[in-house]
Amino acid sequence: MRIACDVQEVEMEGDYGIVAGVRVTCRKCGHETESYGTDERSIRRCLALMNEECECGEDNFYVAEGDGR
Repeated sequence: MRIACDVQEVEMEGDYGIVAGVRVTCRKCGHETESYGTDERSIRRCLALMNEECECGEDNFYVAEGDGR
């Protein structure tokens, strides 16, 4: 199933202070994943983590929407 996810740029605590990152939120269940960086690779990583961490035990295809770009 194809599931839309919202993407937000956030500030995250890193090893040496605050760094830019992204937070991806599943529109179906509200689960969130985060990744350092704000580029396309960071968003794809969050989407892949979303599939691995699905709290509903489903195997979905997650897509980014609403990233403001």
